Amino acid sequence: MSVDSKDFQDELQKAIDYAHQITAEKGETSAEAAAAWDVVEEMRAEVSHQHQIPKKTGFDQYLEDNPEAPEGLIYDN
Repeated sequence: MSVDSKDFQDELQKAIDYAHQITAEKGETSAEAAAAWDVVEEMRAEVSHQHQIPKKTGFDQYLEDNPEAPEGLIYDN
């Protein structure tokens, strides 16, 4: 699932809301609150990670699909 999809963003918001709720109910230092916030942090880290991966150019995709293409050959001097 793409982190930019509405479904992922909805799940992230649900995780944040749940973490706030558990923190209010159990306290900031509770294990339950820590676990809930860990889930939020993992989801946010995935967003960051996916946004750091450079997108393939059309040329990169062409070379991946056609590994023997002469355009992709590298010549040593």
